[in-house]
Amino acid sequence: MDAALDTVRTALQPVTHNLPGPIHDLGLSLLGPKCYQKLIRDIDPVAHPECLKLAISKGLGIGIIGASSIVKVPQLVKLVRSQSAEGVSFLAYALETAAYLIGLAYNARSGFPFSTYGETALIAVQNVAIAALVLHFKGRDAGAAAWVAGLAAAGYALFDNGIVDAKTLATLQAAGGVLSIASKAPQIVEVYRQGGTGQLSAFAVFNYLLGSLSRIFTTMQEVGDQLILFGFVAGFLLNAVLAIQMIYYWNAPASRGGKSKSKGKGKKKATEKPVQAKEKDSGKPLATSTSASKAKSPSTRRRG
Repeated sequence: MDAALDTVRTALQPVTHNLPGPIHDLGLSLLGPKCYQKLIRDIDPVAHPECLKLAISKGLGIGIIGASSIVKVPQLVKLVRSQSAEGVSFLAYALETAAYLIGLAYNARSGFPFSTYGETALIAVQNVAIAALVLHFKGRDAGAAAWVAGLAAAGYALFDNGIVDAKTLATLQAAGGVLSIASKAPQIVEVYRQGGTGQLSAFAVFNYLLGSLSRIFTTMQEVGDQLILFGFVAGFLLNAVLAIQMIYYWNAPASRGGKSKSKGKGKKKATEKPVQAKEKDSGKPLATSTSASKAKSPSTRRRG
């Protein structure tokens, strides 16, 4: 093990000792002077596992932020292409966006590393667009405008210490954890009620699942805030339920409403077949209604 590490160290140290200034500064800001020296310059991760965990956490955090920049794009594309919001719950997005907005303000004002919460800003922006589209496709354009304006006002208040103080923000963060949990419930219920996932994006669901799992690790490693950790653990569990639903309903062709309609059509066709069979056997068309036969029969009633 030591021999292999020495070989790697000999090969890489000429590079790590001469990194470009921007890369050197970025690594130093992410890892700190001690861990940067031990991991990058000395290349000695085995003797310093705490630095290795920090590096993994930073890598996961940056990866999550990068993925979050496009995580909801497939959902947006599906909505725009289909011009339908079937299977997508506005309430779920509204609750999730509220929780993210509170979490973003709490993390930023608490001075936590951006790598531990940066995705909330990117996902929140995408959520606002998705929720507005859902309202638009349901014919509620005025509601979509009110939704965007209300979020802008709420965001301004949350980031202003003169309007929302630190103690109140901590209370809101606790409530935000509950909102984050509650945000998944309407979507889970909507999928169950529809009997399918409709326009729900599988890419978004599974990325959420992996992201929330990774965030549990990064929060424990870098933040240690129980309020934030609680939200990520609960979010992971409910994201797992959504992922299971996505797999279960993967080949579902339509919602239950559509299924019931197709069953009704099938019954109608089934009742038509015996009538057609009787016509074939007799060689004569059968009367379809008593009113029609009455109209054809002569009247014996005297006129005048």
